[in-house]
Amino acid sequence: MASFFFKRNPKTPSELVRTLNEQVTKFDTSSDRKKLQDETARYLNSIKVILNGDEDNDPQPDNIAQLAQEVYQTDLLFNLIVNLSNLEFDSRKDVSSLFSTLLRRQIGNRSPTVDYLVANPKVLRLLMRGPEIPNIALITGAILRDCIRVESLAAILLDDPTFWKYFDFSKKGTFENITDAFQTLSDLMLTHKQLTARWLRKNSVNFVRHINSLISSNSYVTKRQSIKFLSQILLDRLFREFMLLYVDSPENLKLVMILLSDKSKNLQVDSFNVFKIFIANPGKSKPVLDILAKNKDKLLQFLENFNPADRKDDKVFREEMEFVIQRVNELPRIKVNNGNVSPNNNPNHYGLQGQSYLNNNSATTNSSNNDMT
Repeated sequence: MASFFFKRNPKTPSELVRTLNEQVTKFDTSSDRKKLQDETARYLNSIKVILNGDEDNDPQPDNIAQLAQEVYQTDLLFNLIVNLSNLEFDSRKDVSSLFSTLLRRQIGNRSPTVDYLVANPKVLRLLMRGPEIPNIALITGAILRDCIRVESLAAILLDDPTFWKYFDFSKKGTFENITDAFQTLSDLMLTHKQLTARWLRKNSVNFVRHINSLISSNSYVTKRQSIKFLSQILLDRLFREFMLLYVDSPENLKLVMILLSDKSKNLQVDSFNVFKIFIANPGKSKPVLDILAKNKDKLLQFLENFNPADRKDDKVFREEMEFVIQRVNELPRIKVNNGNVSPNNNPNHYGLQGQSYLNNNSATTNSSNNDMT
């Protein structure tokens, strides 16, 4: 039977926490790393029994309260994260379980662990740096996503300078760590949308630069994750202010049109979900309108031949496609005069010089285009 009352172990929850805290801070000086790992594992397991009970014992509220208070007073959570890479795999999972259980604990309408983390943001900031150490990234990511469920903690994480590193974490490293970092980034942006909408008002320029860097990645996985993530934001009414800012930029349109011409049909579909917003916007900026008009014929050729196999029975997709084609048809036609471009029958409209962003090859959907998926 697992119990925290085993020989040589502390007899109270407070003593158990203090002893565990002493053990985890010895890793830098201990000459017997394995023994220290074993001791730490035993103490963590005993804490788990206090919090969750076992087959013979139910959790006791008084013991849990005593244990939690000592955790806060000793900064155990911070010290466990500092030394997470020194712990064995099962112990790391126990640390994650400890965080999760304490975060769920409430006294009336209060969450003491949330109060502690708000007062001690160093714990959250340390968790945010988890991907810098690949072998603990999945554990810190799981803990962070538990924290993100709480709006006051998410607000601290959004304002942490390390937040911007998650765009790099989302494209560098192992597939598992890249995916995990992107999931954390997505949860942080989409869980508390009112919070994110306010945050975007102050950080829109920097966010656009970072999300566009992911969309421009050479990695198929990164491109697909990021363009789907962007479409989720742009299509949400709470982010309308940001959406209008994003679709006002000709550079953003160019990027999306390049992705629309990708050989992967899945990427084409995902980028179409962003492209349609540029088309539907009734207040297009002149540079955006110029690019669309310049590419009108190629866009029509592409869209009229774009029939993804998995969308043939998707009524909503077909209706959206028909709407986009109709709007593209309504664009002014551009003609070239002495090296300058100008719209037909519209002397007040200034044209755009430059390349077309959909080439002839990408405007077809024949089998010669290999899908990367």
